[in-house]
Amino acid sequence: MAQATFQTNPRLLSQLLTECHSGAIQLPDFQRSWVWDIDRIVSLIASVSRSFPVGALMALESGGDVQFKPRPIEGAPSNLDVVLPSSLLLDGQQRMTSLYQVTLRGQVVNTETIKHKPIKRWFFIDMVKALDGDTDREEAIVPVPEDLMIRSDFGRQIDVDLSTLEAQFENLMFPLTEVFDSMQWFVGFTNFWAARDKSIEMGSFFKDFNEEVLKNFTTYQVPVITLSKSTSKEAVCVVFEKVNTGGKPLDAFELITAMYAAEGYQLRDDWYGSTKTLTSGRVEHKQGIQQRFQVAVKAPAAPKGIIADVSNTDFLHVISLFYTRALRQAAVREGKTDKELPQVTGKRQALLNLPLASYEEYKDRAEKGFILAAKFLHTLNIYRVFDLPYQSQVVPLAAILADLGSSLEDATKRAKLVRWYWNGVFGELYGSATESRIAKDFIEVIDWINYDGPEPSTVSETVFRADRLKTMRMRLSAAYKGMNALMMLEGAKDFRSGQKYGFAVFFDEGVDIHHIFPQDWCKKEGIDSKVYDSIINKTPLSSRTNRIIGGVAPSEYLGKLEKGAAGSTGLSSTEIDSFLETHLADPKLLRANDFAGFMEDRQEKLVRLIEAATGKQVTVEEQAVSADWAGDLDEEFMTEGEVPGLVT
Repeated sequence: MAQATFQTNPRLLSQLLTECHSGAIQLPDFQRSWVWDIDRIVSLIASVSRSFPVGALMALESGGDVQFKPRPIEGAPSNLDVVLPSSLLLDGQQRMTSLYQVTLRGQVVNTETIKHKPIKRWFFIDMVKALDGDTDREEAIVPVPEDLMIRSDFGRQIDVDLSTLEAQFENLMFPLTEVFDSMQWFVGFTNFWAARDKSIEMGSFFKDFNEEVLKNFTTYQVPVITLSKSTSKEAVCVVFEKVNTGGKPLDAFELITAMYAAEGYQLRDDWYGSTKTLTSGRVEHKQGIQQRFQVAVKAPAAPKGIIADVSNTDFLHVISLFYTRALRQAAVREGKTDKELPQVTGKRQALLNLPLASYEEYKDRAEKGFILAAKFLHTLNIYRVFDLPYQSQVVPLAAILADLGSSLEDATKRAKLVRWYWNGVFGELYGSATESRIAKDFIEVIDWINYDGPEPSTVSETVFRADRLKTMRMRLSAAYKGMNALMMLEGAKDFRSGQKYGFAVFFDEGVDIHHIFPQDWCKKEGIDSKVYDSIINKTPLSSRTNRIIGGVAPSEYLGKLEKGAAGSTGLSSTEIDSFLETHLADPKLLRANDFAGFMEDRQEKLVRLIEAATGKQVTVEEQAVSADWAGDLDEEFMTEGEVPGLVT
């Protein structure tokens, strides 16, 4: 029978808070800072004061394989940096920090309003309200400003002064800083009221308060789920994600950051950059990988570069591919059997097992790979993150480019990589469950390009059906974005200027994908939007050209282009026709406003273009789905790559 990797025990709140103060309980370094506002703190205190449950804590025993850099609970003594904790708090930081700061720390609490305005408050219990069964307990928890004066009239009127013990006794306001050791406060309280001949009455009052309120704090027990030191890194990651559904998502990068920090390495500085003050007083700013990616191969007019959305886990994924491949190659040299060979992978477990030495070995190569990927994508006329067919396909692309390097200067080899990329796009194979495909492509594409191995599965498995073009209407579809880029790559020239859509023109002229038969004209002709909105009726055009086209028939806007703007000589019909042909648009059909003929003709031409790009024959038989259903494929419920019955 498998041994449980965790145990659940109730523990006294006072003991837990004492361990937070001593450093026996600390936080893993990846945890967020304490962020609770004053209303949540009041609600928490009220619940404990009534002995209501506030949820279980989850902790991880120290000393196992999962070595995170620890840090003390916020507000704990500053000398705890040298203390090794017995456990790390995975879930419950906000609750424990709030209770620690309010009760045991003995200092004013730095918190914030619900609108995130920083404030400093002490917390008291209104003893009369706390014993009043008709009063909501939260009303009995009173936050008091740092100077211990409760004011009104915008601070001009002092309503209650709690700056002395006598004032607290007189106003029957109990400070929560004394909740776990109230004897001294009680003695002062008793003496204060004895001097006023009310010792019996107030003694009875305090006894009731102690029984009904204070004992709820001193006897309060919190369920603590403790993960044993044998718990795996992946299990810790999964557990943390499950229990922190309302907080900041934890990814592998955060866990690896904490583990590397335990070895003295600051992974965050690599990714986010760092700012350090030198002994000379000069401030040194070091740019991180993320910042370099945001501006890599970026046009001046573009807000950010094509690889700006590459995540830190994408970056680690590439490093993991190199690391696990090296492990597999070493195992092959040792004569291991196929079953014994480790997998080449970038899955989360592999990331969590990535040694610091291997990260340092491959990080520069990975960064170079992503920069090369940005350049590669630009050569395919993909310039904006908005137009990137698949973010996920950038990961294997970067790994492949980093590995092949200068060998891709060979035109034949580069053509293979281009073909693989377009198969991934038009096969719509990178929409979901991509981790296995990324690893396979990393191995298979390199083998195919460098050693004339078999076609990668992304190439061999791609099947594109001609009728898929009719259902591609929105940028949800990777193939839709790919079709737009492929048109520009094949030399499409603007209807008005005759310019190709290179890097500069694309941004300077505001190029985007627009209708050839305008929407307004199609609506007037009674054409269904599911038909005229398809990629077959769209093409890249500059913003100015699109405005000139307007909503009129093609024959009319082509006439406008021939006349030109006031003061210009315009264009000949021959020139315009040559521009139209670069968009695979038949000039005769456009001038005749023959929408049906145009759609049939252009679909066939787009099919030929896709075949040339992928090196695969497009399937032309009808889809085995109804027209109505197929018409909604790219509009709702479907994610990239999830097109049942259309793409294998």
